[in-house]
Amino acid sequence: PIPEGDPDELRDVARIMATGRSDYPNQINNVLSFPGIFRGALDARARAITPGMRLAAAEALAAVIAPDELNEDYIIPSVFNRAVVPAIAGAVAHAAAEEGVARREPV
Repeated sequence: PIPEGDPDELRDVARIMATGRSDYPNQINNVLSFPGIFRGALDARARAITPGMRLAAAEALAAVIAPDELNEDYIIPSVFNRAVVPAIAGAVAHAAAEEGVARREPV
């Protein structure tokens, strides 16, 4: 994809940035969240995917990176990080239960 702002041109005004492009650090890609969201919703047999479930997914994604690993070029985990899907799935299933849309309690 072509970003709205060229990362090379924005380096002087932004210390931290993310883009959909894989040739820059901090690639934002929907493959990071969708497998875990759907796995969690399926595990909980959720009747709907709620804003709270999406927020839980985002918070779980952010928590995959340990504070001591966090830096300007590593604010979001790689799509190859095996911890992402289980972390998001568990958070989404628990959020579904908390919001009353789960038909099965998470384990």
